Amino acid sequence: MNKYALSFTLIVSGAVLLLAGCEKQRPGGGQFQVPPPEVAVITVQAERTTVSAELSGRTCAFLVAEVRPQVGGIIQKRLFEEGADVKAGDVLYQIDPALYQAAYGKAQADLARAEAHAVPLRTKVERNKKLVKANVVSQQNYDDMLGDLNTADADIVVAKAALETARINLAYTSVTAPISGRTGKSYVTVGALVTANHLLPLTTIQQIDPIYVDVTQSSANFLHLKEEIANGLIKICDHENAKVKLFLEDGTPYPQEGEIKFRDVTVDQSTGSFILRMVFPNPDNVLLPGMFVRAATKEGVVEQAILVPQQGVMRDMRGNPYALLVDSSDKVIERQLELDRSIGNKWLVKNGLKPGDRMIVEGFQRIRPGVPVKVIRVEAEPLQKSQAVKPGVSS
Repeated sequence: MNKYALSFTLIVSGAVLLLAGCEKQRPGGGQFQVPPPEVAVITVQAERTTVSAELSGRTCAFLVAEVRPQVGGIIQKRLFEEGADVKAGDVLYQIDPALYQAAYGKAQADLARAEAHAVPLRTKVERNKKLVKANVVSQQNYDDMLGDLNTADADIVVAKAALETARINLAYTSVTAPISGRTGKSYVTVGALVTANHLLPLTTIQQIDPIYVDVTQSSANFLHLKEEIANGLIKICDHENAKVKLFLEDGTPYPQEGEIKFRDVTVDQSTGSFILRMVFPNPDNVLLPGMFVRAATKEGVVEQAILVPQQGVMRDMRGNPYALLVDSSDKVIERQLELDRSIGNKWLVKNGLKPGDRMIVEGFQRIRPGVPVKVIRVEAEPLQKSQAVKPGVSS
């Protein structure tokens, strides 16, 4: 052995002896042991909770009417402001009525002529009615008179119908609002020529108080919900499910509650979802047609729900959820979970936990299954009301 190897051996041996001599001793002479790691746990409890789902969709007007002309002519006046509220029957446009006024006058004259033509014929028939019984006038002549009177009466009916048609066309020169609501952009100006078959509407009126909200619901989630109801996991309460809460595009809660009107009976083949229509009051016109919104619908009630904080649920390499618990001997155990959905800042657990279990929510850094720990109890975090409704998640 050369001198360098000998020196290295002596140095290593001295270091080992030094470390052995520097080992800390307990006051009683024993070696110092590291205390068990501290973990914060909550005691799992069952509680009654409402199961909700958050569905996205868009608003649409309660009523929509495209204002179109019934007769043709030149627009003389526009009698409304674009974007203003109008009432049903308000005049929006005035079409030049000159031709229709003339047609109405001609129809009046035709009716007067028909009525005047019928007067002598009616008198003649009444006068010859007795004469024909006395054989002074032949029956053939009387029948001809009666036929002429019936023809004159028919001409009166035709003239009255023509007069009514002329009156309607004259009234149509004043284009009125078919519904109450808010007007949109005007597609014609004063001086424009319009026809009864005009391609574009003159303007559009939309009633937005109340207003519809159309959201899409997955047919798979709907079947999953029906299965849970059939198995008794979720209890339906119709009086609680009637109301719906709404969240605006920026997350702001809408102050008014709505209600579900109907579920569509047809599933879209391209998306696998169907339309769920709701109606909301909109007195301040906060909601406008076409806005993106999120609706929180109540699906039912779980009487014995297990809700645990989300920070206490972890996932393995395959994405399966699990939790670390503390058993009766204060040792860590691992428990696989089956999650239903998130509700606010908590998970709704279907399987894997039971009331009384001690679930670890803090202190994961120095623990693993089988390690003894020191338990520090914490209170469960309250459910965050601002996030109390989240999309259903099946696990």
